[in-house]
Amino acid sequence: MRKQHLIPLFSFLIALSLILSACTPAAQPTQQVQPTAPPAEVEPTDLPAPTDAPEPTTPPEPTDVPVVAPEHNLTECVAEGEYDASIDYFPEKAEMTYTSGFTIEYFNHYKVVTVLTPWPGATEALQYALVQCGTPAPEGFSEAQIIEVPIQSIVTLSTTYLPFLDELGLLDHLVGLDDATYVSNPTVLQMAAEGQLVSLGYGSGVNVEQALDLSPDLIMAYGSGAPDYDAHPVLMDAGLKVVINAEWMDTSPLGRAEWVKFIATFFNKEADGQTWFDGIAQEYIDLVALAAAATEKPTVFANTDYQGTWYMPGGNSFGATFLKDAGATYLWADDTSTASLPLAFEAVFDVAKDAQFWVNQGFVFSLTDLTALDARYADFAAFQNGNVWNNDARTSPAGGNDYYESAVAHPEWVLADLIKIFHPDLLPDHEFVYYRQLQ
Repeated sequence: MRKQHLIPLFSFLIALSLILSACTPAAQPTQQVQPTAPPAEVEPTDLPAPTDAPEPTTPPEPTDVPVVAPEHNLTECVAEGEYDASIDYFPEKAEMTYTSGFTIEYFNHYKVVTVLTPWPGATEALQYALVQCGTPAPEGFSEAQIIEVPIQSIVTLSTTYLPFLDELGLLDHLVGLDDATYVSNPTVLQMAAEGQLVSLGYGSGVNVEQALDLSPDLIMAYGSGAPDYDAHPVLMDAGLKVVINAEWMDTSPLGRAEWVKFIATFFNKEADGQTWFDGIAQEYIDLVALAAAATEKPTVFANTDYQGTWYMPGGNSFGATFLKDAGATYLWADDTSTASLPLAFEAVFDVAKDAQFWVNQGFVFSLTDLTALDARYADFAAFQNGNVWNNDARTSPAGGNDYYESAVAHPEWVLADLIKIFHPDLLPDHEFVYYRQLQ
């Protein structure tokens, strides 16, 4: 009965408390309610001990920090989301001094390389857009013209590109070539022997399937303008990235050597190419000044008859420039052409029979070999005086002549050899690199 009476009482008290709380005005913000003591029958609980104030934390770095412009050309791609159109991604730029064969125009995230005369008789220049990888491709160029840089793999279809790769420390990027048989570079020969390089073959018969399997970032080729001798058309038709290197068209020794900058720009190595070239150019210039001081300028002619035609270097060719810079009198110096002059044997003999020196006989290894080709060679004064010098001192067992490989990158070595031939007293300590005297 007691429990039944208590239930109505509790219900009444609860209802009353709800009515009273609804009628109580809200507390003012400035009033502080004093804590009341707990009921006597309730044991107070222990309050937790106060904790130390938390140490202040460094606010997180903002996610939109501006990208810092590079101090050097990049060796890798721009990270995703970090491209900034206002940044110059090529702070190190190449400047051409001697070559007339190509130009490089720089933009913030790409550079346009123009090969002005890609092969003899070409009526149009070739252009390539070298785009910093990780940045957008520019408009106005076809897919075949766009090449992401820096490239990581390359195939070379001429041995003259190998010394430049070697000097720039980039041979580890070489994955293929036309053929290693006539290569002189010892590192490349070792790479080929160890199976690190793929041989693709020559001209229009180049192995396109192997090239596709290899899938290099770039194939560097030369152009002759004759479809039967050119590899680039069939490679490009297969969708491979191909550029034409026209170094062999340049008409001066330093102009040809300056193509190191052409190769360097595909690797974003302009600074290395510029530094290396400046060194060999200065050495060449110093040698020219040395030879210019010579009081005598001996007469000289070059080459031999080939199947009834004697191809003599034009007076403005790179070969003629070598002879002039070495302090010699080239007998066809007054000619204004840059190409070879097709002459008859008799026409050459009439001009050069009394010349003091004779250079660059080609595939001839002795004086006996010369007269075996044509007995009339013995009638030249240079032959009779023993002043016959060939540029085949560095020939591989397979017949590769390093003059036609590394000399394009080292005109200073060629010039020193020639000065030693014409003016031995000017360079008494020089050791021949490419030239030797036929016996």
